[in-house]
Amino acid sequence: MAWTIGAAAQDALLAQGSAPDLYLVHTVKKGETWYSLGRAYGLSPREIAARNNMQMEQGLALGKQITIPLNSSNFIQSKDASAAEGLRPVYHHVGDKETLYRISIRYARVPLDNVRQWNKFTGDGVQKDAMLIVGYVKGTSNSIVQVTPASQPVAANTPAPPATPPPATVPEQTVTTPPPAQEPVATPPPAQQTVTTTPPPAQETPAVVKQDTPATVVEEQKQASGTSLGRTPAIPEGGFEYIFMQQTNNGRDVTTEKGPGTWFRSNAIVGSGKYYALHNTAPRGTILKVTNPLTGRAIYAKVLDAIPQLKANANLIIKLSDAAQDALGIREGRFYCELSYDEQ
Repeated sequence: MAWTIGAAAQDALLAQGSAPDLYLVHTVKKGETWYSLGRAYGLSPREIAARNNMQMEQGLALGKQITIPLNSSNFIQSKDASAAEGLRPVYHHVGDKETLYRISIRYARVPLDNVRQWNKFTGDGVQKDAMLIVGYVKGTSNSIVQVTPASQPVAANTPAPPATPPPATVPEQTVTTPPPAQEPVATPPPAQQTVTTTPPPAQETPAVVKQDTPATVVEEQKQASGTSLGRTPAIPEGGFEYIFMQQTNNGRDVTTEKGPGTWFRSNAIVGSGKYYALHNTAPRGTILKVTNPLTGRAIYAKVLDAIPQLKANANLIIKLSDAAQDALGIREGRFYCELSYDEQ
């Protein structure tokens, strides 16, 4: 099933509320205006300002959360909407004991067959924490002008950029994920730059592993370190490593965090180099470097939203898309990891 959350300059769009009061929440990024938000969501700028009880003359403060209405003028739920250009999917996060029928009622009685077709499944069963497409919103995927390195335009078939990421003075790049066929990608260094790392000595393993990870899990991960799973995989073209290097000033400005994590089900392609995460403090759109300290393997994942406040999620530092299991060499439902990111 589909998984993504966010807003125009981020990865995807998570619906809030219930019909007829459906909406999205957008966090203002650098350079955004009322007019750019209007273009991004197919609405009049004044309509967005009025929904937020604001005047357009006030401007937009960086980091402010703006409510974006979903109504008949910009929210499309026709069966063929997935094939139309200029539309982006809107998702629903499946809660505990929710049914496909109840989800349909919440989203203006969208036909069940439409939801099945958009999400490519049959039947009526939905799983908790899955993300379902419940409609499509009009507008562009970019709410601000994109910044590209080395004065080279980014296109879907752009060759890989120079192996050395741009210096710290390059302006921040806004992260976008349009539909795959149209996605402008900031490509990482070539695959031959893959670094083979040696698993850290046993004495360097943080003591918290024994506290948060069952002994059987630790033993299985140690066994994996002696196989090909102990190598950091090559990041394919279109992965997030390049963006991570930009956000962290080539890895110099990072916050680190260690602790337990779990998985959520996603439709991310294994080996795509694009993984997604839930994290409580990093802003949406932040790229996290997730390392398995017992094998030395690492991946890069983009933050979609905060971890849901549920009893099962207590003490977790991350929920990671399950497509990253092979890349990290982890087979357990609960794992210990180390995070590095730019805490903006």
